[in-house]
Amino acid sequence: MTTTTPTADKRDQVVIFDTTLRDGEQSPGASMTLEEKLQVATLLDEMGVDIIEAGFPIASNGDFEAVTEIAKLVKRGVVCGLARAGNGDIDRAAEALKHAERRRIHTFIGTSPLHREFQLQLNQEQVYERVVSSVTRARNYTDDVEWSAMDATRTEADFLCRTVEAAIKCGATTINIPDTVGYTTPAEFADMIRMLIEKVPGADEVVFSTHCHNDLGLAVANSLSGVAGGARQIECSINGLGERAGNAALEEVVMAIKTRGDIYPYYTNIDTTMLMRASKLVSAVSAFPVQYNKAIVGKNAFAHESGIHQDGILKNAETYEIMRPEDVGVKSTSLVMGKHSGRHAFREKLIALGFELGDNALQDAFRRFKDLADRKKHVFDEDIEALVEDEMTQAGEAIRLVALTVIAGTGGPPKAIVTLDVEGQHVTKEATGDGPVDAMFKAVRAIAPHEATLQLYQVGAVTEDSDAQAEVSVRLGEGDKMVTGRGADTDTMIASAKAYVSAVNKLVTRRAKSKPAVELKAV
Repeated sequence: MTTTTPTADKRDQVVIFDTTLRDGEQSPGASMTLEEKLQVATLLDEMGVDIIEAGFPIASNGDFEAVTEIAKLVKRGVVCGLARAGNGDIDRAAEALKHAERRRIHTFIGTSPLHREFQLQLNQEQVYERVVSSVTRARNYTDDVEWSAMDATRTEADFLCRTVEAAIKCGATTINIPDTVGYTTPAEFADMIRMLIEKVPGADEVVFSTHCHNDLGLAVANSLSGVAGGARQIECSINGLGERAGNAALEEVVMAIKTRGDIYPYYTNIDTTMLMRASKLVSAVSAFPVQYNKAIVGKNAFAHESGIHQDGILKNAETYEIMRPEDVGVKSTSLVMGKHSGRHAFREKLIALGFELGDNALQDAFRRFKDLADRKKHVFDEDIEALVEDEMTQAGEAIRLVALTVIAGTGGPPKAIVTLDVEGQHVTKEATGDGPVDAMFKAVRAIAPHEATLQLYQVGAVTEDSDAQAEVSVRLGEGDKMVTGRGADTDTMIASAKAYVSAVNKLVTRRAKSKPAVELKAV
C-alpha cells in the first residue's frame, strides 16, 4: 500500500531522499559492506524511495565502488553522490554515477560564520565563489544538481539568500537547507523556508529540501515544518540512522504525512507496507538495534500490555492505535506456533511473513523450527523470521558449524570444542580462552586461520522471556575491509559460533575474489 495519490498535483508530492547509505553509514560503528549496501539499495528502490544517496565517492575507494555498483543496480529511483565544493570531489562523483539511469550530484559547502571562520577559513566572498564554481561544474555533468548550505540554520539570512540565489542561477535544481547540528526549532525552520522562497529570485523554479539532525529530538518535527513552509523534499534515513543523534527517520516522516493528511495534505511514493522490512534490514547490516519504543518500527509500537488498553483494542482498534499495523508491514498479532504445528501451517506462516522457500529450504527450516519448538515455550513470528534468515545466511557457505561444546566455570579456564564442516570435511579443534566466547572463537580460528580482528560482538534477544532466541552480530576487520556475520539460536554460545563462522565465510569469499588462486584448506 503506497501513500501515492495518482491524480494529485505534483506540487503536493513530498520527494523522499534517503541518506541511509551515506549519512547513516557515518554513524560510528555503522559501516556496511558492499554486499550489504547493495541489499539496502535494492530494497529502497523497491519501496519507492525517490532519491538514494549512495555515498561520498571521494571519501574512499570503498565508497566509490559502492556508489558505482548501486548506480548500475537501481532502476526506479535517482542515484545521488555527495561532493564537497571542489573539482576533485565533483569529478569523482560524476565518474561513480556514470552508469546510473538517473543521476544526481549533491554538492555542499558550509555557509555559517562558524564553518567559514573555523573549518573552511574562508570569507563570505570566497564561499560565494565556491558555490558558483562547484554548482557550475556539477551542472556540466548532469541536469540534476542539488546544492546544500551546510549549517544553514546558523547562517546570516542575507548571506544565505545570496548563496541560494547563486546556486539557482548556476543551474541547481534542488536547494537543500540543512539543520546540520540539530539546532533549529519547527517554527524557526518553517519561517526560514518561507523567507527563502519569498525573497530569492528563481526560488519558484526549484525544489527546496530539508535535512534535519536530531540533536534536540526535533528532526522529524523540523522536517515536517519545513514542508509546511514550502519545502517539497525531505532528506531522511531508515531508523533515523546518522551522525551523532541521527537524522529524521524516514518511516516517521512518511507515516506522519500519511496519517495526518488533514495537517499535511501531501503524498509520497513510498510503499509503507515495506517500512518494517527496511527497518529490520538496516538494523541487521548496521548492527544498530532499534529501541523497543521507537515510533512506527519499534517492537512495542503496536504492543499493548495495559488491561485498559487491551480492552479498548479488542472493542475497536482505533481507541489506542492511530495507524493500522499492516500499513507499515507489521502483523496485528504474533500468532503462536508450537511443536504440534504441521508443515502446511508452517509454510502458510512463512508466506504470511514474506518468505517463499523451495522444498529443500522449507524442509531444513521446518526441521529447525521443530527443534526450536521443543526447546522454547512459545514460538513467535520474530522467532520464525530469525530462524529462516539464519538458515538463508548459512546456505551455500563453505564453512558450517557442526558441533559445539563449551566448558566454563570456576574450576579452570573456559574451554571450547568446535567441529566445523569445511567443504565436506569435518574438522574438530579445541581451545581455551579468557571466557567461553573467546575460547570458542579461538577454536574456530584454529580450523579456519585468519588475521582479522574482532570489531564488534553484540547479543540481542529476538523476543522476551528467559527462553528467547539470542541473535548475535559479529564484525571482523581485516586491513581496510570489514565483514559482518549473524546467527540465531536459543543457546547464546551456538548463536555466537554461527555468527563468527558466518563472518569467517565472508572473509574467505573476499579472499577468493581478490586472489583467485587461493585455496581454502582445513587446518
